[in-house]
Amino acid sequence: MSSPYEMSDDSPVYVISVAAELSGLHPQTLRSYDRLGLVSPGRSAGRGRRYSLRDVLLLRDVQRLSHEGVNLEGIKRVLALENELERYRGIIAEMTDEMAQLRTELESTRAVAARLAGLLRSRKAGASLVPVRGPARAAGPPETGPKPAGDEPGPAVPAAGAGRASQAGNST
Repeated sequence: MSSPYEMSDDSPVYVISVAAELSGLHPQTLRSYDRLGLVSPGRSAGRGRRYSLRDVLLLRDVQRLSHEGVNLEGIKRVLALENELERYRGIIAEMTDEMAQLRTELESTRAVAARLAGLLRSRKAGASLVPVRGPARAAGPPETGPKPAGDEPGPAVPAAGAGRASQAGNST
């Protein structure tokens, strides 16, 4: 939240009497549910209970389950399982997003591999591979002397036909 005046569903704002009215329960029932750990409201500076909108909705769920014949221990277990389910749903959503990202990266890698395979096939047909160099250098006279080892991306690949010319010179 960027402002102290903005509120979320988790903002503890309702005193116990308002929360009791909104949930359709007696304030003493809310105190009992707090002691049992079914609904744990926030606290004010003076230690008074402050319920959020999410707490009120949870109180309504507790009331519904109670009217359906579920005892308080059963309600506590149902609420714990629902929380666990929500946590797992979040994990599944994260994993789904990660899988989508990995699939995209895999397809990109496959495209690069296919391009490299095509270049290798064309090289066998007589074309040459051009090594990729680092950033372009300023125009000027060509460098003389040995080049630093870090300048080359890999072993030197002779241009197509270069080996044949040297072999032709050796046969005479």
